[in-house]
Amino acid sequence: MPFSFLAKAKPTNNLSSTAMALCSTFCPRIPTNFRVKPISSFPSNSPFCLSFKVYSSQATDASFQDKFTGRVGFLGLGIMGSPMAQSLIKAGCDVTVWNRTKSKCDPLISLGAKHGSSPEEVAANCDVTFAMLADPESAIDVACGKNGAVSGMGPGKGYVDVSTVDVATAKLINGHIKATGALFLEAPVSGSKKPAEDGQLIFLTAGDRALYDSVASLLDIMGKSRFYLGEVGNGAAMKLVVNMIMGSMMASFSEGLLLSKKVGLDPNVLVEVVSQGAISAPMYSVKGPSMVKSLYPTAFPLKHQQKDLRLALGLAESVSQSTPIAAAANELYKVAKSYGLSDEDFSAVIEALKAKSHNTA
Repeated sequence: MPFSFLAKAKPTNNLSSTAMALCSTFCPRIPTNFRVKPISSFPSNSPFCLSFKVYSSQATDASFQDKFTGRVGFLGLGIMGSPMAQSLIKAGCDVTVWNRTKSKCDPLISLGAKHGSSPEEVAANCDVTFAMLADPESAIDVACGKNGAVSGMGPGKGYVDVSTVDVATAKLINGHIKATGALFLEAPVSGSKKPAEDGQLIFLTAGDRALYDSVASLLDIMGKSRFYLGEVGNGAAMKLVVNMIMGSMMASFSEGLLLSKKVGLDPNVLVEVVSQGAISAPMYSVKGPSMVKSLYPTAFPLKHQQKDLRLALGLAESVSQSTPIAAAANELYKVAKSYGLSDEDFSAVIEALKAKSHNTA
């Protein structure tokens, strides 16, 4: 089976790089309104018995694709969905929004968005509908439930699910959407509240390549880079692996902060040392100072981090991959939830370690 690498990153003043991600080259017949001009490809040899192509671009959007001019729906206006939809509105897009709690739509309506009374109504009135929901259950209900988006989909439309869900959920929603004749793209994001506000998210997409190409300019409004990973399920899998690593990193960082203080070191200095070394990560320098002060302003809720660890562990079990570090981290986040920290930032996991220390002292 042939495969391809595709990715596109926004050019910056300081850094330019070509990102690549695995995807299928199989391309079924597509509606004419989703067709775009193909971008150039470069052959690449592989050590495996597979055929590869590499796609990359350092050019601006206008050089290879038109700006999306259709009507855009956005379902789910939580900590991530609201700033993402706001970016689209401020960029001049024709946006219709929906949220279970209608009051969350009001700030966006004041910026020029229309309001849909249900996911079905939004999907019926829009060319492309985005969905950002909290968990697999919500994603399925909004897409496939009563008055769900599926009921408003049809040929010539597209559904882009940017929620973080498991592979099975992504494939389930894809099946329902495709049955209507519409196109489907999963596009979970790497990034939290601030990147969403700043349009600096990373999109991990998979599904209909035609829809990916069609909404690329919209993804670029909301994000700094995007990867096309091929078949539906690959986006969900990539996001779960990323968040599994992140959750484990935060748990280990928490241990380090507490240990440094316990042996008489200044944890603030530890944050500085870490930020200048080989293990430097923005997460440490951004969250470390607040963690030292026992402050956890929510950018990514702890309950969502634990949910993603749980889903990642399920993914690992499905392919018989041992993940003992992630499993241990998951238990720690579960303890933090039991202490009422679900809605705090995931960095509040350090409180679970503090409690363990007190209990064993």
